[in-house]
Amino acid sequence: MTGLKGALIGCGFFAINQMHAWKDVDGAGIVAICDRDPERLKIVGDQFGIVRRYSDAEAMFADGGFDFVDIATTVQSHRALVEMAARNKVPAICQKPFAKTLADARAMVEACRAAGVALMVHENFRWQTPIQAVRKALDAGAIGTPFWGRFSFRSGYDVFSGQPYLAEGERFIIEDLGIHTLDIARYILGDVSGLTARTKRVNPRIRGEDVATILLDHENGATSVVDVSYATRLPKEPFPETLIELDGSEGTIRLTQGYGLEITNGRGTTRMDVAPKLLSWASRPWHNIQESVFAIEQHWVDQLKRGAEHSTSGADNLKTFALVEAAYDSAAQGRTIDVRAMLR
Repeated sequence: MTGLKGALIGCGFFAINQMHAWKDVDGAGIVAICDRDPERLKIVGDQFGIVRRYSDAEAMFADGGFDFVDIATTVQSHRALVEMAARNKVPAICQKPFAKTLADARAMVEACRAAGVALMVHENFRWQTPIQAVRKALDAGAIGTPFWGRFSFRSGYDVFSGQPYLAEGERFIIEDLGIHTLDIARYILGDVSGLTARTKRVNPRIRGEDVATILLDHENGATSVVDVSYATRLPKEPFPETLIELDGSEGTIRLTQGYGLEITNGRGTTRMDVAPKLLSWASRPWHNIQESVFAIEQHWVDQLKRGAEHSTSGADNLKTFALVEAAYDSAAQGRTIDVRAMLR
């Protein structure tokens, strides 16, 4: 193959999307895979024609022959694997959630900085076509200066059927889904100074929270609400859409169910379709997320070749990760959390 050679660690549920996307990315491809489960290793290796297969990451790094590593494991192994990549001077993509704690996340960023290698978190939701369309409209000045926003993901979709481990953790919706929605809020309205959160568990069959409502005070003076739920049954299931409302000094933006974008300002109301493409390997309703996996992987390759910072670099993601930690702290303590203090 030509271009950058990559290795993938973790051949689980979501990694299949990453492997499909790597086949479409211009300028890179996967040449080695690693997983402790021999059955998953065989399934993914056979499906994508990967000859180099490892059950041990250290052995894979020792053999080398790749330019970057895509870490698609669960969060418990992230720090060890990122630090392993740093020791081997290999740029790394790390699946979200980035780490178990903010301290671990800082250590991972520092390890890659000291090694002089790029680190990007696979925070793909901001790369969804409809989210990018909202950002472009805002950057074009369509509604002036935004002062209020709402970022909403409310669903009754059974995510536990494909990922049963999600029902077992003491933390659920903020750590698994809210992290994406909080990152979108940061991406659209900027960094956050203060945060107040409330959580609830509606589904008695899970351990963690499945509903969260989070109030954000942005550093630029804007206020936003992030609300996420996997306990909401609607007439038409919106999964996996993030709906957005923005009010600005000169108008409003609404990203509505069905991937409609409405912009209202002094020139009237403009409506457009911002639906994601249905890639050849994708399936509805997951195609929105699947397309964003391709987009972030292409971004990784393009920026790596340029030697430029990634949109969701490890350093940038510390600010999103801090919002997750602040949300859990706020919900537990019943008070507003100073996010800036957490990042000092």
